[in-house]
Amino acid sequence: MQLRHLAYFASLGRELHFGRAAAACNITQSTLSAAIRQLEEEVGAPLVERDRRFRDFTPEGRVLLGWARRMLAERDLLDQELGALREGLTGHLRIGAIPMALPIVGMVTTPLLEAYPGVRMTVTSRTSTEIQRGLDEFHLEAGLTYLDNEPLHGLRAVPLYRERYLLVTPKDGPFAGRKEAAWSELAPLPLCLLTPDMQNRRILNGIFTEMGLTPAPRLETNSVMALYSQMRAGAWSSVLPHSFLWVAGIPPGMIAVPLARPDRSHKIGLVLRDQSPIPPLVAALEKAASGLRLQDMIEQLEADDRE
Repeated sequence: MQLRHLAYFASLGRELHFGRAAAACNITQSTLSAAIRQLEEEVGAPLVERDRRFRDFTPEGRVLLGWARRMLAERDLLDQELGALREGLTGHLRIGAIPMALPIVGMVTTPLLEAYPGVRMTVTSRTSTEIQRGLDEFHLEAGLTYLDNEPLHGLRAVPLYRERYLLVTPKDGPFAGRKEAAWSELAPLPLCLLTPDMQNRRILNGIFTEMGLTPAPRLETNSVMALYSQMRAGAWSSVLPHSFLWVAGIPPGMIAVPLARPDRSHKIGLVLRDQSPIPPLVAALEKAASGLRLQDMIEQLEADDRE
């Protein structure tokens, strides 16, 4: 089997669409189809259920897809190790980050990018479920996600900081001058929150349920930027992690009030496939992340912003 044919097949596994898979590989759809037919001849069985469009993989196709992903990952590991011997650490890292961790991505990626000019990174916004799946299926090399709210499988983690929560609300509203706010006071507010499929929202829903509350958000979105935009545009409130202040600050005309009673926090960290040997790029990222003091940096930022 040719590695490029396996790469095309793995692309189909990511895209689940012939046209998009071909475009991702910079080939024509006919070239992709020919490669799959060649693989089917070598396996001796159909690999894809299709009519005019992609429908699904056959049982044989799913087995080959798993092997293709592992073989391509092993080839990438070989390239990294040989490249490191010749010219230092080089390669491409793909990192998925939950939206609420995106504000601190630069703190995690910058040390590695500065130390190794030959390294490239792609950072995409993903749900926690998508990060787990992306690591399982070798679409990602690392993720930034919650460590203690939902189970992680087959991964190892580097804790980075504990996410605490702030009520971001108009400065001329009922919380003006307050040092803290209680979760029980949030229900009547015109809230903007993330959508229920996001783990941050599931965390908030768990706290609301614990308090016997049923908030009815006026706006829901899967974009932190959309939350920020909505709050700048009117008298809206939201619950955001304190790390949000690192990149966005407090929107004009608003204040950030720590939420207490109960005091809740959740651990955010870097997650990596639990594999051996560890790819050199992944090992370098893990080492760089382990040396960070994000908790102290974020706490100091919050203190400075509130002065």
